[in-house]
Amino acid sequence: VHPNSYALVVSMENMTLNWYFGNNRSILVSNCLFRMGGAAILLSNRPSDRHRSKYLLLHTVRTHKGAEDKSYACVYQQEDESRHIGVALSKDLMAIAGEALKTNITTLGPLVLPMSEKLLFFTTLVSRKALKMNKIKSYIPDFKMAFEHFCIHSGGRAVLDEIEKNLELSDWHMEPSRMTLYRFGNTSSSSLWYELAYLEAKGRMKKGDRTWQIAFGSGFKCNSAVWRALKTIDPSREKKNPWMDEIHGFPVHVPKVAQIV
Repeated sequence: VHPNSYALVVSMENMTLNWYFGNNRSILVSNCLFRMGGAAILLSNRPSDRHRSKYLLLHTVRTHKGAEDKSYACVYQQEDESRHIGVALSKDLMAIAGEALKTNITTLGPLVLPMSEKLLFFTTLVSRKALKMNKIKSYIPDFKMAFEHFCIHSGGRAVLDEIEKNLELSDWHMEPSRMTLYRFGNTSSSSLWYELAYLEAKGRMKKGDRTWQIAFGSGFKCNSAVWRALKTIDPSREKKNPWMDEIHGFPVHVPKVAQIV
């Protein structure tokens, strides 16, 4: 649409704008869940920039559930009875996020999955829908065959646990997301770039590697971006990487249950 152009993408979480000073618990919880954070990414479609680019953007898939009332209201800015403004989180948030992710995956899958996974998924779908064989479980494609790395919105432990379970990911795949949540907290969409920086700092990003970024947002939205590395990233040259000063100390053990003293 705009040849030979640059685009600056800024992702951030700004707590000062939505800090809540009231006492409504459903709104007050947002003060505890989010942290300040930000990242900026420069995109280019100029052929002359290819030699110095790190990644090639292959696919983007955007799912928006705003037409459904429950989805629209599950993360919603409102006033409480004392006219304090804050963001209320619905108890249905996790279920709505799961449905948005399922819709997003349904669109993304055919674009990235190998033919063997597509055939398994299609066969299961036909068996369940056309042949009425409801005892057959829905087949969840193995996305590890399509991607080497996963950067998942660090919206909290429950979010990461659910995606790890549903996509059958390993601790190694989840490490960038869990360590980002541990060190920086929930910085919303910018957490995806902290996670990508973690992979670079660890020296895991090799030429040809494919990365799947999954992000969530109010609306309710679920967005995916698929990248392919154009070069092997050398950690020693990543001087501005936010992890470089202490990457040697990661990963750290994060217990499933922490004792409250």
